[in-house]
Amino acid sequence: MAAASLMTPPLPNPPAMVTPHPAPMTSNPQRERDVRSTPTSSLRALFLRAVDPSRPASWSAAVADLLSSGDAIAALATFAAAVRANPAALLPALPPALRAAAAATSLAAGRQLHLLALRSGLFPSDPYSASALLHMYHHCSHPVDARRAFDEIPDPNPVIITAMASGYMRNNLFHHSLGLFRDMIASDSASVIDEAAALVAFSASARVTDRGVTASLHALIVKIGLERNAGVVNTMLDSYAKGGSRDLGAARKVFDTMERDVVSWNSMIALYAQNGLSAEALGLYSKMMNVGGGIKCNAVALSAVLLACAHAGAIQMGKRIHNQVVRMGLEENVYVGTSVVDMYSKCGRVEMACKAFQKIKEKNILSWSAMITGYGMHGHGQEALEVFADMKRSGLRPNYITFISVLAACSHAGLLNEGRHWYSAMKREFGIEPGVEHYGCMVDLLGRAGCLDEAYGLIKDMKVKPDAAIWGALLSACRIHKNVELAEISVKRLFELDTTNSGYYVLLSNIYAEAGMWKDVERIRLLVKTRGIEKPPGYSKVELKGYTHLFYVGDKSHPQHKEIYSYLEKLLERMQEAGYVPNTGSVLHDLDEEEKESALRIHSEKLAVAFALMNSVPGSVIHIIKNLRVCSDCHTAMKFITKITEREIIIRDLQRFHHFKDGLCSCGDYW
Repeated sequence: MAAASLMTPPLPNPPAMVTPHPAPMTSNPQRERDVRSTPTSSLRALFLRAVDPSRPASWSAAVADLLSSGDAIAALATFAAAVRANPAALLPALPPALRAAAAATSLAAGRQLHLLALRSGLFPSDPYSASALLHMYHHCSHPVDARRAFDEIPDPNPVIITAMASGYMRNNLFHHSLGLFRDMIASDSASVIDEAAALVAFSASARVTDRGVTASLHALIVKIGLERNAGVVNTMLDSYAKGGSRDLGAARKVFDTMERDVVSWNSMIALYAQNGLSAEALGLYSKMMNVGGGIKCNAVALSAVLLACAHAGAIQMGKRIHNQVVRMGLEENVYVGTSVVDMYSKCGRVEMACKAFQKIKEKNILSWSAMITGYGMHGHGQEALEVFADMKRSGLRPNYITFISVLAACSHAGLLNEGRHWYSAMKREFGIEPGVEHYGCMVDLLGRAGCLDEAYGLIKDMKVKPDAAIWGALLSACRIHKNVELAEISVKRLFELDTTNSGYYVLLSNIYAEAGMWKDVERIRLLVKTRGIEKPPGYSKVELKGYTHLFYVGDKSHPQHKEIYSYLEKLLERMQEAGYVPNTGSVLHDLDEEEKESALRIHSEKLAVAFALMNSVPGSVIHIIKNLRVCSDCHTAMKFITKITEREIIIRDLQRFHHFKDGLCSCGDYW
């Protein structure tokens, strides 16, 4: 196939690279004396004595064996000795020598070998030498030189094209890699695309934004008969996974029709878990455990299913998976152990997360960050900072992610001075420039403390563009501190980013309502109607005895709905006797007070809590997950319920965790 030009942007000129090793082609007596004086000199001498100088293949094997043993410099030196001893060794020994130069990232040695290949006629005629030459330039981060060499090959075969495409992948030039395959498919070479080529193609397609590429490659491998190759299909699953929820249907079709192995099961479970489809991930995990045929659960699958439990707040399933982790002896595994920490934290069991964290034998930066986050999201800011201090004492240097965890912990716990200190230290002491996540934590922290002007000033001085989370944090602060003017500025920016998010309209409407600005409330209602914006139905779910119960506002579909409403009515009477007054300020003004109170009584979280109180063991902790923000009235109601019933209630809403106990909430009434 003639080398065709790519329909892609030109490659940038790479910076000059200084080779870390001297070129091995020139004999150096002093270097040879130094080598002879090293502890490994006798081994090398013994190895070289085993080489038959008269046989070129013997020299080639010596170079290849030294390279495979990890001594690329010795391999290059052996090649130099081979060429001096027997010029015929050049042909078989040049490809492994080029790969040795790649392993040593010695561009100088690689260029000398390139020149030698040209003078001897091995390049571009010998395909093995050509493939190894491309490999060398790519590993030395010189894709431009690799492309020049590739263009000199008159008829590159599919193996050479695959080597070139793989090199582009190594240098993050994904579109260039795919461009080669487009040329290959358009030629007569498409029929000889093998497993290696398909693996590279799907790896490249996973890293570009055009999701149609994966589908096109999928059609191609079906056409050429590779659709049953497990390695190819697993890589294709990963490519579909990078497309997020848009490609889930296609990925599942592939999964259902392929010959599945443990890798494909794990990939599909992880795909569901990473896209928040916890029920599907857990269902597939259960199916995998029952399928038999040598498919066994491993650390990858356990981490994925623990992620699904964390997203769903499925504490009972999470405990069962944790038990399996213990049975398999994986508690000390840093990856599985970190997933256990994350699961317990997001299911509201920070004390269990701490125990799991302590079991991890060799903690990495992610496991430390997970524990800091676990304490922080539950309002235990001081404990989070203590873990951070322990991490630094262990010798690990905090990174970008760690400081997100630290600043978030300060934000959730309202530690203003500590947050300011670590935000400043992040750049001053550790050289980490703040990103949107760090800015978001600081805006949230400053807003909680009522420093709205400072928060707004920080946003205006940001070096990166503020996202919706940052403006949303400022808007939440405006609701708490009743700053209508700044709320309007925040909402204006939010509408510029996303005009379809109903939460912004609801929050601004509530701010207007609490300020008695009913004309503006009506204006927002009309705006929502004219723009055709639909608010997602709010729901709350509670897991009890292994089953998940779902409640919507005013829900009467539950088999126990009559008992739930009766119990809730009596509970509300006790709450009012204790001083609870329904907060009707943000309810639509065209309802009278009695109707407003009735509307508040049937919110989904109140129904879920009433059900849990009726059906759970006295003294046990109640866990609720809500898909939207907890309203201010329900937040107040939960504090009264915990005081009356002497029960602890944990609610995970769209914003954060709320630990209600003894009439107080861990959020400090800020969310």
